[in-house]
Amino acid sequence: MGSLLVGNAPCSWGTLEFEGLAQQPIPYTQMLDELAATGYTGTELGDWGYLPTDPAQLTPELTTRSIDLTGAYVGVRLEDAARHAEGQASVLRTARLLAPVADRRGQTVRPFLVLAADNGTDPLRTQQAGRITPEMGLDARGWQTFAEGANRIAAAVRKETGLRTVFHPHCAGWIETPAEIAHLLELTDPQLLGLVFDTGHYAYGAGGCESLLDALARFASRIWYIHFKDCHPAVAQQARTQSWDYFAAIRNGLYCELGQGCVDFPAVLLWLRETGYTGYITVEQDVLPGMGSPRESAARNRAYLRAIGLEAVVA
Repeated sequence: MGSLLVGNAPCSWGTLEFEGLAQQPIPYTQMLDELAATGYTGTELGDWGYLPTDPAQLTPELTTRSIDLTGAYVGVRLEDAARHAEGQASVLRTARLLAPVADRRGQTVRPFLVLAADNGTDPLRTQQAGRITPEMGLDARGWQTFAEGANRIAAAVRKETGLRTVFHPHCAGWIETPAEIAHLLELTDPQLLGLVFDTGHYAYGAGGCESLLDALARFASRIWYIHFKDCHPAVAQQARTQSWDYFAAIRNGLYCELGQGCVDFPAVLLWLRETGYTGYITVEQDVLPGMGSPRESAARNRAYLRAIGLEAVVA
């Protein structure tokens, strides 16, 4: 059986992909130092321009800290055919950074291009995140357009860089609920597009953690990558009762430290081992800029994973 490796991501340090947030990012050098010091061996790229975008500059920043590049999230307005070419160009720009850095690092685990909807831009989906009903979704034409865009972009990434693309279901976006995830997978090519299963987003989008293990089994053949994120049930319930939008839910601690929410991580870890998953598990504790104590949370999250049997492994 191959190794399970543990990474983290800039979003755990308050660097999120949403436009319009008052960004006061922690310097990337500090983020990388703290990520490595707290026991992680991989990082995602974060927002374009947060980490260096020249492979010749980024590679030594990672190499000196023994950190792999595990993936990069890119949001695209896939529901709008007129935005597909622009989205593809943005995705390929990112993929052209990931591939050479991984090659120069000599990584045994290749990074993923993490494709998503342009989350947080539709007012209704942002306001109703965590309580989406079917009538709030795409119509038949919208679904077809969305899936065609995802297939097109994943094919371009594979052809040009050899990297694999995984889709990220995400709250405040068009693919959030279990039914929406299933429908997207039905409409897309299983050879081109996999799934990054984010435990926290799934829990909030599904209305709780009860069906999480069933979802892992249901989507097993398409799960190529996984994010470990917890979801605080009391905050989720308060968000629903008080009709908070997605950002208010995050601001109030929706995504808590691992082991403090409803996700049964020991059971998820067992499932991963039983199904032969190898490669990176990326810890994400999405916080808004300036929230919390990222280094301390990262250390506690890593200690929790060790406590449930996920020891440190050198990449």
